[in-house]
Amino acid sequence: MKLQINPDIIKKYDVQGPRYTSYPPVPNFNSNFKEIDYINYLQLNSITNDISLYFHLPFCKSLCYYCGCNVFITSNEEIKQNYLESLKKEVRLIQKYLPKNITVKQLHWGGGTPNSLSNQQIYDLFSFIQSEFFISANAEISIELDPRTTQKEQLSLLKNLGFNRISFGVQDINEQVQKAVNRIQPVDIIEELYFYARELSFYSINMDFIYGLPEQNLKNFSFNLKKILEWKPDRLAFFSYAHVPWVKKHQNLLSQTRLPNSNEKILIFKEIVEKLTDHGYIYIGLDHFAKPEDELSKAFLERKLHRNFQGYTVLENMDVIAFGITAISQFQKSYVRNLKSIKEYKHQIQENHIPVFDGYIMNQDDLIRKDIIQKIMCNLFVDFNEIEKKYHIDFYKYFSKSLEKLQELEEDGLVEIRNHSLNILTKGRPLIRNVAMCFDAFLEKKDHSKTMVYSKTI
Repeated sequence: MKLQINPDIIKKYDVQGPRYTSYPPVPNFNSNFKEIDYINYLQLNSITNDISLYFHLPFCKSLCYYCGCNVFITSNEEIKQNYLESLKKEVRLIQKYLPKNITVKQLHWGGGTPNSLSNQQIYDLFSFIQSEFFISANAEISIELDPRTTQKEQLSLLKNLGFNRISFGVQDINEQVQKAVNRIQPVDIIEELYFYARELSFYSINMDFIYGLPEQNLKNFSFNLKKILEWKPDRLAFFSYAHVPWVKKHQNLLSQTRLPNSNEKILIFKEIVEKLTDHGYIYIGLDHFAKPEDELSKAFLERKLHRNFQGYTVLENMDVIAFGITAISQFQKSYVRNLKSIKEYKHQIQENHIPVFDGYIMNQDDLIRKDIIQKIMCNLFVDFNEIEKKYHIDFYKYFSKSLEKLQELEEDGLVEIRNHSLNILTKGRPLIRNVAMCFDAFLEKKDHSKTMVYSKTI
């Protein structure tokens, strides 16, 4: 797949906008949403029989200057252990309101650096989860790993516990870039861990990279691609670096003058897409790649791909129940986000309160737009007939304003509207966030203070 790059088009559409991990996006969650609202939702709305569990383990030993995650920098084992005890208590607080017949089809540990826990802590937490939930024999069980803190013994433990999918946070293997972002990890360490994980026969190995970091350019990024094509991981994610120092203050530690400009950045991504697709990978959604035999690739080609806070998935209409600071639970008609501060999180749990920070209950309009935006972000295609039949609306009347906004994108060759459908063209692939923004009712309100929390779309 050859991306068509036009610098003028890039400049025109390089605006701030959501990544659409959820709709409505997180900045639109309601601070008036409280613990009682969460409890009422759990009691009054049926939870899906098959669920996904997410555990946020925020600890890191050092700060990566680009980081946009919710992390807590510490090597203090007592702090970690106290957090884990609070995490277990949170599970029990939620369990009281869950049906007894639910099955865990997906379990994900994210962070932070989940493998910064000791092997004993990893074993204890996993054993606890097994004791509290029925985990399907074919469940997706995954964990994010930092190569700098991963040992072979730890990989063996994860495999023996039942983790079948791992994701290495590589980001960039160039030493100059690593120094600029305060994340030094020699390439031979990454390589050794990767091939040991292969020996252990994990079902799927993913690698995460970031493009748009300081000191990156088209020439030196090719070293990443060279090693990737040697390693051949099952899946790859190339995240666009979101420079939002007004949200993440530590990003001010990066020299903005050393960041690649938008033209250079999109040329890097063009090289990523061309190299990987030339070598057989399927370009999925916004920024993911997978081997042709991978279930994500098959779902994408069949327009059956889905997306939640854990990333792209083939699992459909499944509630996500999340634990830990800042963790976001995702239900059919609601989102719930936990408190941000570890201190406050622990205090609320000690007082036997579910640590709710904010949330959102969707109305019918939200549900329709959420469905459309997910189809854009996952499958690059929206069938108007399907939406009309599902929600009993006249698509052209209901989305007259959205269709007006899409006219400009169509004139620029980014999308095509015909046969009662919306199709994102090759030229529009890097700009699917912009396409989705045409259906975002919250952006129509033009609240600049909320728009400023988003990164640029390129």
